Amino acid sequence: MSTHNNGNKQRPKKNEMMRTLTYFSQIGVTIGTTILIGVFMGKYLDNLFGTSPWLLLVFSLLGAGAALKSLFNFPKE
Repeated sequence: MSTHNNGNKQRPKKNEMMRTLTYFSQIGVTIGTTILIGVFMGKYLDNLFGTSPWLLLVFSLLGAGAALKSLFNFPKE
C-alpha cells in the first residue's frame, strides 16, 4: 500500500515538470520564430527594393523587439 502512495506523490511532480518544460520550450520557439520572421522579411524587402542591408537590420531589430514583448506577455497568459 505504501508503494501506491509514493506513486501518487511523484505523479504531480512529474506533471508539473512537464508543464514547466512545455512553458520554456514555448518561450524559445516564440522568440526564435519572431526573430526569424523579421530577418526573412528584411532580406525579402532588401532584395525587392535594393536597400541591402538596411531593411534587414531594421526588421531584425523589430523581430527582436517583438520577441522581448512576447517574453514579457507570457506571465500574463
